[in-house]
Amino acid sequence: MTEFLTTRQLQEILHVDRTTIYRMADDGRIPAMKVGSQWRFPRRSIEGWLQTQSPVGATVDEAPQANGSDLSKLLPAECVQRIQDTFADMLGVMMVVTDLHGEPVLQVSNPCGLFTLAETFATVRQQCRQEWAALANQPSLQPVMTQGHLGLLHTRALVRVGSEIKAMLVAGGIAPQAWPPSDLQVARMAELLSTPEAVVRQRLAETYVLTAAEQQRLLGYMQRIADIVAHIMTERLVLFNKLSHIAELSRI
Repeated sequence: MTEFLTTRQLQEILHVDRTTIYRMADDGRIPAMKVGSQWRFPRRSIEGWLQTQSPVGATVDEAPQANGSDLSKLLPAECVQRIQDTFADMLGVMMVVTDLHGEPVLQVSNPCGLFTLAETFATVRQQCRQEWAALANQPSLQPVMTQGHLGLLHTRALVRVGSEIKAMLVAGGIAPQAWPPSDLQVARMAELLSTPEAVVRQRLAETYVLTAAEQQRLLGYMQRIADIVAHIMTERLVLFNKLSHIAELSRI
């Protein structure tokens, strides 16, 4: 194993072009020395540099994704679950992180009664997922309240890693202003859920009633919570990339 890496070897490790490496070497932003007219890169210095730097010349989106493209790998479940549980308790709502298809990535925090009931029916559960997936395509980038097929309100905030949207934070189980629903609406819910009206009425009491001020507070927190999740995912992706680079370096 040689003490120095060539420019080509460093290109293969960092996944950037030759010009970027030369520019970084000229600026002193990467360990390098010139031998005649050619740059050489001390292997041990590069190893140490890789452990303290983000991928050179690449954004999070441009960095190699082989070890971190899967959302379940990017999201440390136990850590983010605790964050999600805490904010759901604090804000008094149901909350969950989903992928962009509306599929939960974590366990739902504070599930409301109607949601728990709906989860027992495959067709209704699928409809919930479709509604959540539609939230990803809302024109507004900011969280707003919308009404679902069971009459409850929900909202979402987008989780971005770099410039790419990777997931959503969804909050719901919130009673609308006109609550409880009319007898006709209860009958419709019961038909949709294939459940006796008495059972539906019992679950209606297990929704979250927020004042207008509390709803605004929730909307104000949504993106902040999503940004915390995004920060964790970004740091994890950078770590995966560093480990990938070090592994490649050790094979040269």
